[in-house]
Amino acid sequence: MRLPATCKEIPVWDTDSSTLSCNICLSGFIGLLLVLTAEAKVGNSSLLEFCRETEQCLLFDLICKTPKYEVRHYDSVKWVSTDYTTFSMELMMVPSFWRLYGYITGENDKGQKINMTAPVLMKIPEKSIFKRDVYTMSFLLPEEYQMNPPKPTNNAVYIQEMPAMNVYVLSHGEMMHTFSDNKYSKELSTALDTARAQYRKGFHYTAGYDSPKPKKNRHSEVWYVVEGDPVCSGSE
Repeated sequence: MRLPATCKEIPVWDTDSSTLSCNICLSGFIGLLLVLTAEAKVGNSSLLEFCRETEQCLLFDLICKTPKYEVRHYDSVKWVSTDYTTFSMELMMVPSFWRLYGYITGENDKGQKINMTAPVLMKIPEKSIFKRDVYTMSFLLPEEYQMNPPKPTNNAVYIQEMPAMNVYVLSHGEMMHTFSDNKYSKELSTALDTARAQYRKGFHYTAGYDSPKPKKNRHSEVWYVVEGDPVCSGSE
């Protein structure tokens, strides 16, 4: 991408009207760069080797990788989400999925059908097995709907914008269910505690990139949100 010739040719110390035009030109150019950068946070699935079933995926910057976990940076993005109060992940997955599926198949104020993306993200409360708590399932909105997503017509469904964040990530090849989630979230939290890493307590995220049907090479993840500076000891 090139600046217009009229901008490149004007010295920065000029104070005439042509400099004002150039400043406007430069401002527009910088704004365009910011837009292009923003579009990169949701992008082509070919940029991630483990995102195979959808055309768009959530993209990230890899900060570091250790033998036990990765540290990633995610930009702020919009999701369509629903909350469900229950005892376990299994009890929330089916009703939550169908609420969100309804939204992307036309249950929105524009009646639009929206392509599925990856990952499906679930916010998992860390609680005792006999306690009810709020679980949240989210579908990532495609890039073309990030700026102005259709409004849900189901009152139990809402649009949320997650802030930019760094996360500790452990990847595994099992389906998302309570047993695997407990296993790998414990493995990740133990590794983080050993590394004396600070992370947000009380919940974690589990992310799935594949449909529920049986398959080889499944990719799932557990995330803890970084607090403070990420710890990358032993990084590759």
